[in-house]
Amino acid sequence: MFDFAWSELALIAVVALVVIGPKDLPRVLRTTGQWVRKARAIAREFQSSLDQMVREAELDDVKRDIDTATSFDFEKEFTKTVDPQGELQRSLSEPVLANPMAEPPSLPPPADEPLPSPTEAKPEPAPEPAQSPRGPTP
Repeated sequence: MFDFAWSELALIAVVALVVIGPKDLPRVLRTTGQWVRKARAIAREFQSSLDQMVREAELDDVKRDIDTATSFDFEKEFTKTVDPQGELQRSLSEPVLANPMAEPPSLPPPADEPLPSPTEAKPEPAPEPAQSPRGPTP
């Protein structure tokens, strides 16, 4: 804080002794000590208030960092990193027809249409049973 050498303090003491006098000097020193104590208490309170404001500001920064980290969109960042041009997404999507006026390929019949009857379908012939090398068994 202030830098006083011993010689400066001795000079101040001699001047105070001459100006104030030896009789009133203890009372003046006591009053001066009380003022210094109050000034230090005010300075200490001011410093603690500043420290608290700094801590709160740091907590706000930490809270902001945590909010940023929790609102991280992993899918978006992953897509931006792995497929920035969107090539993979286009390759996995539906194919685009070369001629937009052309008809799409035929689709299977809807579920409400009847299936072909079994008489229309030709049955497969049943396989014949294999005979053992010894001949037919009775």
